[in-house]
Amino acid sequence: MNELVIALGWIGIFAPVALGAIGSVAGCAIAGQATIGAMLDTDSGYGRFIGLSVLPSSFVIYGIVLMFTLQQPVTPENAGGLFGIGGLAGLALMTTGLWQGRACASAINASKEKPDIFGLSVAPAAIVEGFGVFVFIFALVLSGSLPEGA
Repeated sequence: MNELVIALGWIGIFAPVALGAIGSVAGCAIAGQATIGAMLDTDSGYGRFIGLSVLPSSFVIYGIVLMFTLQQPVTPENAGGLFGIGGLAGLALMTTGLWQGRACASAINASKEKPDIFGLSVAPAAIVEGFGVFVFIFALVLSGSLPEGA
């Protein structure tokens, strides 16, 4: 039984990176596809489309920092906390990456038709980023209360 508990602790340590990377990859791919379409339909402004398409990459960075914060010897006393914090933070980072990619794709599609709304159209993606930052900060705070491994 202890082996399973220890394994869950290790999963919790790596989950923010793995799940954050999945969300970042999917979000960047969704926004990147919209960027390619926008570049075919417009004659300029490619840089802002490309810049917006990489915005979801931040979630894997948050996951990497969380992994290093959670990294410690795994014991039965801290494995549940590691799994809970890392797993749930990872799921949240993955979800925000996916949805931010969709918000970025919508901003790209809207602003290719009306370039003057680009700044306003980025607001939903920025709000989604804020939720990812909340998860990141609260996971950092909670990780400080985990019992130290032996």
